[in-house]
Amino acid sequence: MSTARYLYTASVLTNGKVLVAGGLHSSSVYLNSAELYDPSTGIWTNTSSMSTARDYHTASVLTNGKVLVAGGLGSSGFSVNSAELYDPSTEMWTNTSMAGGYNSGGDVKSAELYDPSTEIWTNTSMAGGYNSDGDVKSAELYQP
Repeated sequence: MSTARYLYTASVLTNGKVLVAGGLHSSSVYLNSAELYDPSTGIWTNTSSMSTARDYHTASVLTNGKVLVAGGLGSSGFSVNSAELYDPSTEMWTNTSMAGGYNSGGDVKSAELYDPSTEIWTNTSMAGGYNSDGDVKSAELYQP
């Protein structure tokens, strides 16, 4: 990698390359940069940067091949309430809507479903998560 980082995400793209995004630099600087690793050549290349620096975020490869990056913590130390899409065909990031997460009142106890074709979140049934009193000792099965 050209930038040392930790608390980043790594996503295997449909073209076989690996997208590494965000995280923290060794000097605790929040990163918005992203890199691509090509396992067939063993070479890292820089790609465009996210609009928001973040760590502890999620990254999901969608059925359309794009990568949805959501949430995390930002340089202020507070939750990031944004989401971005990475398009491997253009190697560009675009902002998209965001849902769920954590707010000053505590955990958000709702679940939302993201539709990649419309780039819209919709409410769905409740879901579990982090509990400030201790670990959540249950599991839930979601069926769309």
